[in-house]
Amino acid sequence: MSWFYILIASFFEICWAVGLKYSNGFTEFKPTVFTIITMILSYVFLAIGSKNLPIGTAYAVWTGIGAVGTAIYGILFFNEPKELVRIFFIFLIVVGIIGLKLTYKTTA
Repeated sequence: MSWFYILIASFFEICWAVGLKYSNGFTEFKPTVFTIITMILSYVFLAIGSKNLPIGTAYAVWTGIGAVGTAIYGILFFNEPKELVRIFFIFLIVVGIIGLKLTYKTTA
């Protein structure tokens, strides 16, 4: 169940990172409120998910998924660069996330 909480936290991580762009430096009210709420939810679910996972693994997966999701959103909706080398390095982050998940061993 901890991994599920990390996935939820990662979804909210993507939401608040994208919300930062829409908040225009916290000058737009609704996007700012959205960003703050999703920040809080992201941290709450990270805290719950990290109860039974090593914090380094939980944090790395959380930030990795957040970074990949935000980068993909930026490519799709903000016309950010789509160069093959950029896609390759995003893919490497995904490989790292998968590697952390596959090498995780329960200690309980």
